[in-house]
Amino acid sequence: MKRKRISLLLLPLAVIIVGFAVWGPEALAEYRDSAILNRITTREAETGTEGYRYFLSGNEKLYILSKCLNNQILPESEQNAMTRNDSVNLDYQELTGSYAMVINRKDSSGQEVQESQGIELCNQALEELKSLGIVPDYVKALSERAYSAVMYSAIDIPEPRNNVLVWKISLKSEKQNADRANRLLDAYVDADTGKVYEFYVRTQTTSWEDIDADNIISTWAEYMGLDEPQEYEGANPLSETTPYFKKYTFAGMEEGRTVVTVGFYEGINELFLKISR
Repeated sequence: MKRKRISLLLLPLAVIIVGFAVWGPEALAEYRDSAILNRITTREAETGTEGYRYFLSGNEKLYILSKCLNNQILPESEQNAMTRNDSVNLDYQELTGSYAMVINRKDSSGQEVQESQGIELCNQALEELKSLGIVPDYVKALSERAYSAVMYSAIDIPEPRNNVLVWKISLKSEKQNADRANRLLDAYVDADTGKVYEFYVRTQTTSWEDIDADNIISTWAEYMGLDEPQEYEGANPLSETTPYFKKYTFAGMEEGRTVVTVGFYEGINELFLKISR
């Protein structure tokens, strides 16, 4: 009798267990979905920033800028572009070739930029180069009156997300006899990081023998966040307009490499570091 009562009590329990096994997972899933569906939720992006471009390493940015400077494909003459007040429309479909330097008037966040921003950024970079011993510490600071600054986008046209924003800084040359002693003449400066890709500067040094090119390139490579430079083998002595230079290579993108030259013009005492060309 007792066994019969126990069986009768266990039967409903068994039915409940079987029912839960069959319909339980579906009901639980519906309950979870009801907490998510038809509701707006927000989540902070991992970067915490807006409008940030595709990340490129120092070697990749150096390579892209080098390729663009070698090609120098512009949508219009530089003189005409600099007189315009509106921004150049970066329509990649209208560009030809693989790499292009396009005048730009907006930074990476889409904000309009002023020439004074480029001059200020270059002054900060110049102080850092002095502290590292890459350029002499007596080189004069830049003034807005004496210098021009133009922003460019260096673009890998087939992959336009691969682009580098740079300021081209130049000593104005309206006056033929402008004082160039102890001055920066030209430079390309990264608009995002403030790092100097290349420069030409007048110094008080009078001899190439007094310049330690190996030390300059290794210090500059570390400053730029690049890998170790490799000495360029078999450099053509006629590749430069001065006999006083030394070439190095850095890994680029895929199998490509970037050539960087440290050189010196005796007579005018001009030290330079340039990429390719």
